[in-house]
Amino acid sequence: MTRTRDRWIAFLLVLPSIILLAIFVYGFISWTARVSLSKWDGVMPDYTWVGIENYRQLFTEAGGISAKRFSIDLWNTFFFTIFFLLICVGIGLLLAVLLDQKIKGEGVFRTIYLFPMALSFVVTGVVWQWIFAPGTAARPRGLNALFGMLGLDFLQWKWYTDTTSIGPFHVALIPVIIAASWQMIGYTMAMYLAGLRGVPEELREAARVDGATEVDVYRHIILPILSPITLSALIVLGHISLKIFDLIYTMTGKGPAFVTDVPGIFMFETTFQGNHYAQGAAISVVMLVMVALVIVPYLIYSLRREVEL
Repeated sequence: MTRTRDRWIAFLLVLPSIILLAIFVYGFISWTARVSLSKWDGVMPDYTWVGIENYRQLFTEAGGISAKRFSIDLWNTFFFTIFFLLICVGIGLLLAVLLDQKIKGEGVFRTIYLFPMALSFVVTGVVWQWIFAPGTAARPRGLNALFGMLGLDFLQWKWYTDTTSIGPFHVALIPVIIAASWQMIGYTMAMYLAGLRGVPEELREAARVDGATEVDVYRHIILPILSPITLSALIVLGHISLKIFDLIYTMTGKGPAFVTDVPGIFMFETTFQGNHYAQGAAISVVMLVMVALVIVPYLIYSLRREVEL
């Protein structure tokens, strides 16, 4: 009797959260999906059923400029995600290994590396916009002004206004990738440092006694132990990069010829500036699917591991 009552009390305590989640998350997702299948193209709602027409216009030539822009957005997101993950995980791991050496002033360095996480992506975008602002040939700004003062004019560049591309990769994404990585490297560093501090020192000493070098210790013992942390970092950073909006919107916007455009900006402009609600909803659903393809397999993997343990 007592156990049944406790279960009911626990259920009633979480019931408000379940209701709010059902309405404001899954309810709005369902409504967005319904709008994406409608003819709503203006201020006044129009739920006339058109099926997958809005999606067809995003992925086929029938969509014209929208399809072309969305294709560029997907490529930009792909390259942004790849380089963002490589930089954050690689440098984050390197900084964690360096701090794990019990260096003097570790607390100061750890604070410096974690500081960018205290900022929002909006603030980061504004700051790095100033840094990478190209200015003009007569009046350079940001890094270009610094290079001019140092006599390094050959290093001056158009930065995020450059329309040069290498295949589908736009070089204007480089400043954006640097800004985003600067903010999130501290996050991966903190995750790896926590993992490193959890590795027993006896395990390292045993490997050294067997003749392993420090490189061997990290390569064959520590890094395999840290693999769950690497996976978690990739998932968290991956979902951030796939739905990135605020950093790029404040730093560069869509850029000339969509060189720094991403689906989030396309959705925002289509929905709230162009009033093309059906197409904007379709873009939102595609973004949701992209994030789900990253998150859902990880959740399934985590649940299976919990069951096995």
